[in-house]
Amino acid sequence: MSAKHRIFTMSFASVYPLYIAKAEKKGRTKAEVDEIIRWLFGYSQEEVETHVEKGTDFETFIAGSPLKNPARDKITGVVCGVRVEEIEDPIMREIRYLDKLVDELAKGKAMEKILRT
Repeated sequence: MSAKHRIFTMSFASVYPLYIAKAEKKGRTKAEVDEIIRWLFGYSQEEVETHVEKGTDFETFIAGSPLKNPARDKITGVVCGVRVEEIEDPIMREIRYLDKLVDELAKGKAMEKILRT
């Protein structure tokens, strides 16, 4: 068994501001990043904020998500040189789904397209 990827043990709170900064640098908002997180994982805004405050690690944040959106399997494409739909580890795939959606936000895609509606 191989060692866990270090992103799994990083706190969600340490990565969350990076997602927001990436979006804001391109004229998007924290509210849009939060909407993506809520859509993808089913957390309420209060639950997202609680996980940030508690420093929950990424693996726990994803594994404990209340309701993974069934439309997330429509998320395809390449993130960090890897096709998201081909990632075997379920936690890593969820992390890359989030990365992909934040990338799309930063590239100016409409929220309706990002949220696969």
